[in-house]
Amino acid sequence: MESYTLLDGLKLPKVGFGTYKLNGAQGVRVIDSAIDQGYRLLDTAFNYENEGAVGEAVRRSSVPRSELLISSKLPGRHHDYHEAINTIEESLYRAGLDYYDLYLIHWPNPKEDHYVEAWQALIDAQKFGLVRSIGVSNFLPEHLDRLEKETGVMPVINQIELHPYFNQEDQRKYDQEHGILTQDWSPLGRASEMLQNPTLKKIAAKYDKNVGQLILRWELQLETLPIPKSSTPSRQAGNIDLFDFEIDAMDMKTINGLSKADGRLKNQDPAVYQEF
Repeated sequence: MESYTLLDGLKLPKVGFGTYKLNGAQGVRVIDSAIDQGYRLLDTAFNYENEGAVGEAVRRSSVPRSELLISSKLPGRHHDYHEAINTIEESLYRAGLDYYDLYLIHWPNPKEDHYVEAWQALIDAQKFGLVRSIGVSNFLPEHLDRLEKETGVMPVINQIELHPYFNQEDQRKYDQEHGILTQDWSPLGRASEMLQNPTLKKIAAKYDKNVGQLILRWELQLETLPIPKSSTPSRQAGNIDLFDFEIDAMDMKTINGLSKADGRLKNQDPAVYQEF
């Protein structure tokens, strides 16, 4: 597995594993399978209500905790500074972990306008040793500019919706110019639909790969970090088998051409969307 090095020095594998809706004993089994397949970066969130399942999978795994990178996210209802600190501690208690490798603000919730306060809490949580690296999710340039202006600290990662129907060209450019790694949620979009796209199927066949592998490789070549989710061991393995081929420039252009201005899956525009 190849890796990225964040601006603060933390190294992350170039592909992570998403855990949304992986809960309870079945969730633990799926996450444990992903670790067995070679995933070392696990993405969860307070609002997923599965930090406990992720922590249990970590404890059951034969892979040492020091070799795993666990990421969680702060929900919008706890952006108040003191609530944010308590929530990060609660996240750790839920997972049974001593620290998180990454902790993100899940959404900026600009109408509430407490995300700078929440960011200051993450800065302090890092100083307290609760988390190794801090970042954000679904933040636009205007939100990131304000973090820098008011705290002097920029996130090392920004997790955003990114897939062939919404390639986030402008946001990716901003992130890259500011030393922020772009991480991709829903990297396969609505997989049941996107995996049947005739253009993507044709290109995938050219490289003797499935459409999911083609999309994830495209995202790697955009210099982003996808976090696909799958409950099937064979698909889990396939989703990290991405380093033995390279998509040529013309095919990259064709895939980028599928992007739409309104390509968000659920119209969750961070400029107005709120999640608590």
